Amino acid sequence: MLGPRWLYLHGFASGPGSAKGSRLADHYAEKSVTVECLDLRRPSMEHLRLSAMMAHVRDAIGTPADCAVVLGSSLGGLTAARVAEEDARVCALVLLAPAFRLVERWRARIGEAEWEGWRTTGCLETKDHASGGMARVDFAYTEDVARVEARGGGWPDVRVPTLIVHGSRDDIVPVEGSRRWADGKPHVRLVEVDDGHELVARPHRARGRSAPDGLPSALRTVPVTLIGVASAPARPDSCPLPVDGGVAAPSSDTA
Repeated sequence: MLGPRWLYLHGFASGPGSAKGSRLADHYAEKSVTVECLDLRRPSMEHLRLSAMMAHVRDAIGTPADCAVVLGSSLGGLTAARVAEEDARVCALVLLAPAFRLVERWRARIGEAEWEGWRTTGCLETKDHASGGMARVDFAYTEDVARVEARGGGWPDVRVPTLIVHGSRDDIVPVEGSRRWADGKPHVRLVEVDDGHELVARPHRARGRSAPDGLPSALRTVPVTLIGVASAPARPDSCPLPVDGGVAAPSSDTA
């Protein structure tokens, strides 16, 4: 194929028709970039498995000769990063509040009593953002995530140009994880925005440069940022993420 595929990976208990994915796809369609929103409810919502999500993404990239720019939100961001560390066909990443160290954070967030209840009963009730109702997720999901996260001391080993956009007021996946992971990586740019976990900036809440279509301004420049590097070698030793004009970006800034 000519040029990379652009794949969007939604977050936990969301779906391919999510508002964020739809806005991204509509925005980039105006720039002649087709974003395919994948369904990561694999093999099902109740029996969710990170390893199955990763396999689905690898299949979606295409043939061994194909490549992809992968955008991922929250759990989708974790999935994208874990695919990128082992599949050289991923040529660039855009991670929106990536859910690094998911099991560790989730256990701390819900507390030991609820965590043990989940383990004992085998399932957890959670809001299903795709259907608007409730859904069950089995405990084996966390065990599968833990096996994947055991690699690299809990942090993905990504070597491709990466843009992270993370809300400074995110109380679901705190920005500190992205700061820690991005620190010292010249190929990673972290942009912090004045928003929460949803990362669909509203004009009255954005810090300085909100976009009329509800996208943080950093995301509106993603095609300019990444199209030029998408055909670069997939595993450069050092490949700073270029911004407009081809100037290397700092590892962290605020939009």
